[in-house]
Amino acid sequence: MPGQTSKAARRYAEAAFELATQHFDEYADGLELAAELLGQDEGLAILRNQARPLGQRTDVVHRGLDGRVPETVVRLVCLLIQRGRIDELPTVAREFRRMLNEERGTVDAVAHTAMPLTAGETAALEEKVARMTGRTVHLTVELDESLIGGLTVRVGDTLYDASVRGRLERLRERLVAGAR
Repeated sequence: MPGQTSKAARRYAEAAFELATQHFDEYADGLELAAELLGQDEGLAILRNQARPLGQRTDVVHRGLDGRVPETVVRLVCLLIQRGRIDELPTVAREFRRMLNEERGTVDAVAHTAMPLTAGETAALEEKVARMTGRTVHLTVELDESLIGGLTVRVGDTLYDASVRGRLERLRERLVAGAR
């Protein structure tokens, strides 16, 4: 579930963070790649199948990840399989990235826009979100055709809504409240 972190995923991410020492970016990228490659339904079905011997399941991991991610990431993935927690891998990767961002004073933000933004508009939005959060921002912009106009920006658990739909909804609420 995006947005929620289990206690187990947090513990695995914390342990991974301690192991990463000075190779944080490489480790974070490795975790994200492992989650992407192994997180498909087909791959997960194989990795979580307790009827398969553990050696077969970890062989799948080694074939898919060796040479592509740090060895410590491969060992962590194998540990998750061994402990029956492979489903936590995407959450571990997200939590690790969150911890890395926290350590560096940065934050990831996702903007959903009704229309594509120019490079200048994206830079201005990134600067605005940085002022609002007091942190360095890594902004991802995604097109959302369901928006009538405007944009929304999600920073962690906070949603900033500057969409036309959001404004119309707030207006409707005020009108309903005033009619009472």
